[in-house]
Amino acid sequence: MLLPLHDDNPLRHIRFGYWTVGFILACVLVFGYQAMMPESESMRFVYAYGAIPSVVFGRDALPPEIARLSPYLTLVSSMFLHGGFMHLLGNMLFLWVLGDNVEDALGHIRFIVFYLVCGIAAALSHAVVDPVSQVPMIGASGAISGVIGAYLMLHPHASIKTLVFNTIVALPAFVVLGLWIVFQIASAAFTPAGETNVAWWAHIGGFVAGAFLIVPMRQRDVPLFDRS
Repeated sequence: MLLPLHDDNPLRHIRFGYWTVGFILACVLVFGYQAMMPESESMRFVYAYGAIPSVVFGRDALPPEIARLSPYLTLVSSMFLHGGFMHLLGNMLFLWVLGDNVEDALGHIRFIVFYLVCGIAAALSHAVVDPVSQVPMIGASGAISGVIGAYLMLHPHASIKTLVFNTIVALPAFVVLGLWIVFQIASAAFTPAGETNVAWWAHIGGFVAGAFLIVPMRQRDVPLFDRS
C-alpha cells in the first residue's frame, strides 16, 4: 500500500489552494448529509446522483420518483458522493497532498475547469468500457486521478512522504504516482468488467485526461517536469 501523506513542494503563484480545499469540503459535507439518511434513502440518493452508464447512454431510465438530474449532469454530481468513510478519506488525502500544486500551476479558475473536466472524462471512460452497467459510479477518484496525472507531468521529482505499509518514507513523485497508475492499469487488465466495485477505467481515463490537459492549460511560466 502506498499512501501519500505530505509533499515538500512550495506554491509559487498562489498563496493557498482555495478550490482544492473547497472540493474537499464539498465532498465531506455531501458525505455527512448522506450519512444522516436512512439506508434506503441513502441508496435512492446514490442512484439519483451517481453516474449510471446505461442511463447516461440512454439504454435505461431511472423511475421518475428517483430521477433528480439529467443523466449528463450526474457525470458531475457523482464526483461529490462516496461509498464509505475509507473511500472518502483516501480520495481526500490524495487531493489534499497534490491538489494545491496543480491549482498553483493552473490558477484558481482554470483549476475548477480542469478538475471537473477530468472527472467527466473519467466517468465517461468507465461508461464506455461497461456501457450496460446499471451500477452507479460515485466518488472523486476520477477527478483526483486527473490531478495525479497533472502532478506527475509537473513535478515528477518532488519528494512525497509516503506511508508504505507501516513505514513512512520520502519517495520521488514519479515512484509513488508511477506505481499508482501501474496498479490501476494492471487491475483494469485483470479484472473483468462487472466483477468489481472499483471503477479502474475511470481512474485511468482521469489520469490520461489530467496529463494531457495540464500541458495547454498551465500558466505560461510553469515548466513541465520541474526539477527544482
